[in-house]
Amino acid sequence: MRVEYAEVSLLGGREENQDRVAAAVAEHAALLLVADGMGGHANGARAAEVTREIVLDAFSHAPQPLFDPLGFLHLSLGRAHEEVVKLGASLPLEQRPRATCALCLVQQGASWWAHVGDSRIYHMRGGALVSRSRDHSHVEVLLREGLITAEQAQGHPMRNYVECCLGGDPILPDMAITRRRPLQSGDVLLVCTDGFWSGLKDTEIAAELSAPPEPAGTQPVPLREKLLELSQRAVGRTAAASDNTSAAALRWLS
Repeated sequence: MRVEYAEVSLLGGREENQDRVAAAVAEHAALLLVADGMGGHANGARAAEVTREIVLDAFSHAPQPLFDPLGFLHLSLGRAHEEVVKLGASLPLEQRPRATCALCLVQQGASWWAHVGDSRIYHMRGGALVSRSRDHSHVEVLLREGLITAEQAQGHPMRNYVECCLGGDPILPDMAITRRRPLQSGDVLLVCTDGFWSGLKDTEIAAELSAPPEPAGTQPVPLREKLLELSQRAVGRTAAASDNTSAAALRWLS
């Protein structure tokens, strides 16, 4: 499996980075992960860290390529949820640690997605957006129903309100799990927290990260350099109000 990958996590305008990010690449499979600790709740950073630990441990112990990608994603997120719930078992419900999460599994020329909350997954090709995940949020519902435009969504007062997450209530949250998505050489996959996507347009992300190949003899810009530049731009646009800004990206080569 030939891939190029990178990960970035910036503090932004916050006092603590409650995001966790990982790009785990093995011989026959790769996993991109972001987890965003919800800052309004106690131990948000710990919730994100536990999520990262549980999922990466499951990935490292699974025979690869994975026989049942969808089952792996569902079980891994379920176990992470259970562990985050345990962190806040002694706290009132409204104070318990919580996190959003996005996972992208890549193997055998395809990708499989899973997410909870408003951490996102993008699939890009030739400078254009092929597809992206849909947030578990009130604003996403308004957007999908055509009640607001994409421009209105970016400035909507409820855009940071998520309808489900890992942790808090012991009941298993809604998970969006996406079936096999075939890849072409040069495709780029991205997982990111809301601090990244909220300061950028989808078209902008796709144009920067998955631009067509450079002319022959030209040295291509490394994926990490592009990812870092976009992350810094996202932070700069929201200035002192900027959130933790984290992302992991992978370019499928063959």
